[in-house]
Amino acid sequence: MNVTRREVVKATAAVAAGALLPRVSATAAAEELKVPANVPVDRFDFEAKLVQRGTKNEFNVVVAPPGPYTDVDVSMKFKPISGREDASGGIVFRFTDGKYYVVRANALEDNFRLYYYDRGRRQIATARVKAPELGQWHTVRVVALGDHVQAWLDGKLHLDHRDSRFKSGRVGLWTKADSITAFDDLTIRGVTGGA
Repeated sequence: MNVTRREVVKATAAVAAGALLPRVSATAAAEELKVPANVPVDRFDFEAKLVQRGTKNEFNVVVAPPGPYTDVDVSMKFKPISGREDASGGIVFRFTDGKYYVVRANALEDNFRLYYYDRGRRQIATARVKAPELGQWHTVRVVALGDHVQAWLDGKLHLDHRDSRFKSGRVGLWTKADSITAFDDLTIRGVTGGA
């Protein structure tokens, strides 16, 4: 099943409240991941892409329906299209009651960062990277097992950190401020557990 652009626009309108993305498919596949190989894989295909166009919120979060997850391996593609203050894309994980972690890349900065959000955003870890190019597709992947978080940008591991603040929650997509960002190929492999 594909998600239409009209459905995406409706979902994006409620982004700041942690809206739910429609579930597209769930399949199990054995891949070389750190979470157990027998857990289901949820894939979200946005037809051509999902474009986040909301620019009036400080942070924009769209949460996918499966979960909550305790341990998770998530990947997605993002294409920063424009933004003067910010041109970013990221993965939200362990989202519960408006609290979450986010790993994000920004086409206007030469860093790749892990934050936690709890009534305010706070940086946990950062890595210096070549800024993702505007108008180009890039891949972000995050693996969270217990308190251990690893994150990749375009296939290269940049962040390896431990933080035990949040134990489980849902997964989603993230942008900031005036970012206009396209997303595609959101893939979630996770161990479900209480939030």
